[in-house]
Amino acid sequence: MHTAPLARRLLAELLGTGLLVAVVVGSGIAAERLSPSDVGLQLLENSTATVLGLTVLILLFGPVSGAHFNPVVSLADWFLGRRTGSGLMLREVGAYTAAQVVGAVGGCVLANVMFEVSTEMSTKDRVSSGHLVAEAVATAGLVALIFALVRSDRGAFAAPAVGAYIGAAYWFASSTSFANPAVTVGRMFSDTFAGIEPSSVPAFVALQVVGLAVGVAVTLVLYPDAGTRADDVVLPHPDH
Repeated sequence: MHTAPLARRLLAELLGTGLLVAVVVGSGIAAERLSPSDVGLQLLENSTATVLGLTVLILLFGPVSGAHFNPVVSLADWFLGRRTGSGLMLREVGAYTAAQVVGAVGGCVLANVMFEVSTEMSTKDRVSSGHLVAEAVATAGLVALIFALVRSDRGAFAAPAVGAYIGAAYWFASSTSFANPAVTVGRMFSDTFAGIEPSSVPAFVALQVVGLAVGVAVTLVLYPDAGTRADDVVLPHPDH
């Protein structure tokens, strides 16, 4: 499949990841202000905004870059597609990851600016054994879902399905499902509801990588030829 030039895809990944983090962090700040005494309601507001925002962003940027917005997804795309010559090349994975991380940091700063909150490192310690297991589970499920949809010719459902999965994982995963190394790094830069302390980031990212491995393994067991459709992750993105 012919895809858009790399520069255009990187811009889509940067903007998409940035806006995703702006949605997550911004809605978290709004939730704290609107429901200051009800953490459960805050999470409901935060997760609802994330479901809607992620769905829209996948539809907006997917036809250009595939709407990965996540280094784990990009790396899985390369790994599964490498034998058939589909999906990203390894150098593109590095470029996608850089764009996603830069976008995530920028999106967090943008959310701070919009809500007139100072940009400073979060003090929210999130590391516990339960949280780390939750990150591995949430990430594995995300990877398996994306490649299952693509391999079974249901890529058109990726936007609502991925949005719904992440929204559900806010609740079933004790970590509230970061499931994304770039987003995890970006969320360090806001000491608000959605923030994460820098010291928590390495452990979160490590377990997300574990989740990546598990998700790829599950995918290969269920769909051994999933790599043949790596060009279509998360959404098909032909050059128009």
